Amino acid sequence: MDNSGKSSIGLDGNVAALIGWIIGIVALVLIFIEKDNKWVKFQAIQAVLFHVGFFVIYFALSILVVILAQVSAALGFLGLLLLPLWLVWLGGMIFGAVKSFQGANFKFPIIGDMAEKWANG
Repeated sequence: MDNSGKSSIGLDGNVAALIGWIIGIVALVLIFIEKDNKWVKFQAIQAVLFHVGFFVIYFALSILVVILAQVSAALGFLGLLLLPLWLVWLGGMIFGAVKSFQGANFKFPIIGDMAEKWANG
């Protein structure tokens, strides 16, 4: 995919992709309005899938921790394991933002292939 050129919102492609990674709502908007730059659309879809995927996993694990804490108060400490998950999300978001600003053609495992199909489809 070619990462050069402007996006539909008038910004350079790498700047639009960077903003999409940092501000998820911008990525969501780019998915629907981006017609000129397939690379920007791909990055927007990948960013949204990354953020949504994280929150689904985090929510499911949070429910599991609450259930386990109800079963046994001693299992409540498992909630501390959710903190590293936030750090993984933050690291992934920063990585995606930096790579997209550099104009790199990178794909996260699983979601990258999905995003590529949707951006080109």
